[in-house]
Formats: sequence, C-alpha cells, structure tokens
Amino acid sequence: MQLLDNYVVQKDFESYDEFKEKFKIKVPQRFNFAFDVVDEYAENEPEKTAVVYEDDHGNQKTFTFKDISLLSNKCANYLISKGIKKGDVVMLVLKRRYHFWYLTIALHKIGALCVPATDQLKQSDYEYRFESANVKMIIALDNEEDLANIEAAELNTHKVIKAVAGGSREGWDDMDSEIEAFSDIYERPDDYPCNEDLMLMFFTSGTTGKPKTVAHNYFYPLGHITTAYYWHDCKENGLHFSVSDTGWAKCAWGKIYGQWLCGCAVMVYDMDRFDPEKLLDIMEKYPITSFCAPPTILRFLIRCDLSGRNLSHIKSCTTAGEALNAEVFRIWYEKTGLKLREGFGQSESVIIAGTFKWMEPVPGALGKINPLYRVILVNSEGKPALKGEGGQISILLKNGHTLGLFESYYNDPVKTEETFKNNIYYTGDLAYMDEDDILWHIGRADDVIKTSGYRVGPFEVESALMQHPSVLECAITGVPDEIRGQIIKASIVLNKGYSPSDDLAHEIQIFVKNITAPYKYPRMIEFMPELPKTTSGKIKRYELRQQNRCVQ
Repeated sequence: MQLLDNYVVQKDFESYDEFKEKFKIKVPQRFNFAFDVVDEYAENEPEKTAVVYEDDHGNQKTFTFKDISLLSNKCANYLISKGIKKGDVVMLVLKRRYHFWYLTIALHKIGALCVPATDQLKQSDYEYRFESANVKMIIALDNEEDLANIEAAELNTHKVIKAVAGGSREGWDDMDSEIEAFSDIYERPDDYPCNEDLMLMFFTSGTTGKPKTVAHNYFYPLGHITTAYYWHDCKENGLHFSVSDTGWAKCAWGKIYGQWLCGCAVMVYDMDRFDPEKLLDIMEKYPITSFCAPPTILRFLIRCDLSGRNLSHIKSCTTAGEALNAEVFRIWYEKTGLKLREGFGQSESVIIAGTFKWMEPVPGALGKINPLYRVILVNSEGKPALKGEGGQISILLKNGHTLGLFESYYNDPVKTEETFKNNIYYTGDLAYMDEDDILWHIGRADDVIKTSGYRVGPFEVESALMQHPSVLECAITGVPDEIRGQIIKASIVLNKGYSPSDDLAHEIQIFVKNITAPYKYPRMIEFMPELPKTTSGKIKRYELRQQNRCVQ
C-alpha cells in the first residue's frame, strides 16, 4: 500500500525544477493523521513496522502500526477517563521513550493539544509553560529531579493532572498500569478533530529570549511530506533515523509524521547521554536507510574513527538546526562517502528550503525553496531583495494561511500580529539568494554584526574559524565599539590538546584573515570551556551579546 499516493498529485519527479513546477498536495476534506494514517496502516498492513527502539540498557522493542493503533486507543480511553477532551493541553516529557508515539496518536484522536517538552526543564521553565499554555495534564518519565520540579511548579501556578510513565510515584497516576484496564477499541467519532483544529504545540528553543508557544493544526503532518520524502529521502519500508529528543520540533520533522506518510519506519535510540561511539554502534547495527543529525552531533562523529564502521546501508544524510560548516561537510564525506544535504526550517514550519534529493549539495548552502511555500527575501527597506542581497526570509500566505505553517503563537495575539504582517510571515532569519536560486543563510536578524560600515553574518566567520585545527566549537558576536560601531568577537571552545594563549589567539586571527575578507576577522577572542546553549543544543548568542555589552 503506497499511502503517500493518496496525498500528492504526483509523487516522483526527475529534477528539482519539475518538483517546483508540479508538486501539489491533495488536501482531504477532513484529515486526522491518527485515523487516516496510523489506523489506515493498522487495518491494511497491520504488521508493517512503525518504530524500532533500543536504549542504553539493552532493551529492544519493535512496534507495528497495529501496536501503535491499539495502544493509542487504550491511551485515548484512559485520557478521556481523566477528563481530557478536545482543546485541552497535555504536556509530554518523555525524552526518547517509546510511550511518546502512541500517546501522541491518542491525543490526536481525542483532539487534545499535544505539547512535547524536553526533560531538561527546571522548575521555572515548567511554571512558564504551565501558565503560557494553560496545561491541564502532564505525563513524564520516572525521573526524581523532573518530577520534583513539576510538583514545585504546580504549587506556584495551578493544579495539573499528573501521570508517570515507566514507574510510579505518590500523587501521580501510574500510566502503564492504568491503561491496561482500558479497551483497545476507540471508534472515530462523527465530530472527530481535523483540519484547522489545533493539534500540536512546540515551545521554541529560546535562542532570542523567552520560548514562544507555536500552535499547529491538523494539516501540519501533510506539510512534512516535503521534509521526509523529498529531503530526507525516506523510502517505503525503509528505516529513518533522526537524532532528536521528542521534546523538540525536530522530532516532528524526523520521527513520526512525514516518515509514516512515506511508509517508512523510524529508528529510536533512547540514549542516557550522548556518546558518539554508542550512536555509531546503533547506526551500524540497524539497517538505517536515511540519517539526519544536527551539525553539533556531526562535529563529534567526524572525530571518531570510522574506518572500521560499516554504514553502507545509509543512502541519504541530511542536517539542519544550524548552519553547516564546509569543514564538517568535507570530513564527513571523506570518512563515509556520504554528502550532507542541508535544510532550513523552524518550529513554526516544515522545511522551507533544502538541498532536495535530486540536487548536488553545495557546502554551507541551505538549498532551494520548498515549492509548498512562496518565499521572498525582504531587505532592510522592506522591499524584495536583489540577487546577492541579504533579506529576511519571508513566506507569502495563501488565502490567509499556508499548509505546514503554524496557526499562531498560542494565547499571544501581540506576538502573532508582529510576525504575520500584510499577509506575510516573517521568519526572523536572514539569507541571500545567488544567481542559481540557491539560498545562503546569514543568521538571525539579531545576530548580524555591523562593523565599520560592513554587515557581517556570524556563519561566514564561524566557518572560517572551524577550519583551524584548534577549534571545536565557536560563536561570533558583536561587541560595542566607539569607532567601528561593533567589533567582531569569537567565543571559542578548543579541541583536546590545545590550551588558551595570546599566541594561539593571534594565530587564529591571522588564519581567518588569510581565508576570508580581512574586515571579518575577530578582533577579540575569548576561550571558553563551553558555549551557552539552549536545551536543544543551539548556541545562545543573545546571552553572549548581553555579556559583550559589559565589554568596552
């Protein structure tokens, strides 16, 4: 059964140009991913693999679509017994545990809004999320610190229904035991949630301040057809592996919606902590056909000895989350024979631009525009940018909205109105388009440095720095300067075997001058043990900028 054929006018194309010209999604009158995809597979191909799971303790499980369907029915009946109904908000703090998949599908069946969250949150983070999203119920893993933080947050905000997965705790439902008492039959109601009903919410990673609450409707999974089939290159009966916690939008991009629409199973490695060698063990052990990881992960993988690893079953590699340095691309290709294809998008969207599967990767380039979106670059004067000119990546809305793009920032009409103006969604990311219509990322609008009349994006300087053998990680920010307006500062984490020194700083400055325009070199270098990052692993440049305001 080629389920994807039900949702696209034409599935396969010979080139990006044909994809751009002819791609179109067939939008059903009433679409609900849980019923129309998961239950459809469960009825017609019940033994088709949905999830392959392994953790660091040797626990292995394989879930078929029949398994996911029946477990989601039991969970739906359980949730309803707790008073959960359409429109209620349920937060899932499940790390990479398999509960996430059937609980998510259960919430989609009921119409309750699913809010995935990372297990790295603290009490204040839960308080903010409980209030801003009006959370009614939370289901979390049996982790003492997390559960204690949730209980403390509840005392300072409002009462929530609490359930624990994979354990028990006083005052919490033991979800695994509870669901066993419920029927595995859940009939689709006549008024089932669909289409423009709200389905899912993400908290953004907070790289520029407080996280925003991004609300998506039931059409959102259809947009990820472009992410999974045309970018990840997911195959029918293949096995796709995206490295991501379930608490982030990257999970929705790579571990459920588009993959299952393609008929592709998802690999789930439930790691206690990140260990590049253990990750490679999983990549070698299972017949993974497509792989996606952020550059942060890839920077560690390329420093491993891959000479004895058999990764030949992997046919496609993609990366997103932050800009990819050319040096990482080069080393990964040399060690694996696989070319990394970049993609760009947000928690607010599906893939906006990417090096799609017909395209030859250009290291450092985001690729070309997803034909699902009408994208323009808006310059500082509010006009369409010329070729080679930087501008804000912006999406023209179709009939007030666009498939795969979020509905609003939940309970925040002011922020929503700031972002959607004149029937355009402004992403806040800057890029330029070259003569071949390839998009190149400059950075977040707040990240661009203005020095001596020049505008410098952090990525171009970071790419130069990453070619120096001493640099493991780096971040470029601007420091206020009376003469130049700003000077460029590099915050650098060193590789093993290197120690901070004035001589090394000078060497790095000369190195950058020799491989990029001289005005881009960092006049200030700070060696740091680690860079401040969000819980999703993105560098908090705004924190570095705040520190820089004190440097004169």
